[in-house]
Amino acid sequence: MADQHPWPEGVARHVLPRSPSTNAEALRMAPKLAGQAWIITHDQFQGRGRRGRDWAMPKGNFAGSLVLRPKGGASNAALYSFVAALALYDALGLAAGPSARLALKWPNDVLLNGGKVAGILLESTGQGGEVAALAIGIGVNLFSAPPTDPEAAFAPVSLREETGITVGAEEFLDLLAPSFSAWERRFLTEGFVPIRDAFLARAARLGETIKARTGTAEFVGRFDGIDEAGSLILSTASGRQLIPAADVFF
Repeated sequence: MADQHPWPEGVARHVLPRSPSTNAEALRMAPKLAGQAWIITHDQFQGRGRRGRDWAMPKGNFAGSLVLRPKGGASNAALYSFVAALALYDALGLAAGPSARLALKWPNDVLLNGGKVAGILLESTGQGGEVAALAIGIGVNLFSAPPTDPEAAFAPVSLREETGITVGAEEFLDLLAPSFSAWERRFLTEGFVPIRDAFLARAARLGETIKARTGTAEFVGRFDGIDEAGSLILSTASGRQLIPAADVFF
């Protein structure tokens, strides 16, 4: 595995033997924290995915959350999903080496050799459009893939099963935390445009026909990018659609 970058200065680290949900724990701890903090657990038993789905965590996988106080309100906080995706991409690349086929799937998944290896879930506290604390929940199938969800867009895969490489959760955090800090620093100094460009450079199926399914509708069209708010840009038979949230199928 590649050399690790140093742990980011001023960022706390909490390793829990067992936790229902690292996101819930992160938001519970947030009022008492002086700065950013990573919370990971070796046994998460009530993990959540997008749209209220369960997130299963077989033994040996990664479940963690970064809690921070973002500036700029809810719309700016939502862009941290893309920062986290880029950090995950880099950390998995360091862990797996150059032979691993990694891609980012809008809005919040990482694919390895065509299967889902990691996902991201943002949750927050606050009032009136202001975000008091943001928890960036990250699940990575390091050791084994959970059972396939028949409603999922992609079958799950694991780093070990796809590459033969075994990485522990705490070892993976040592790769992920510096990667996140580097991308966040760029986001805070240069804005969302370079983050968007970097995401699209790593995005799966850019320029190809995909299906986007929201809670109420389904759209089929060419994936033409993402806009300044992070919405999916889809060119459909009925015109250009901007979709802020959806499940994507290839």
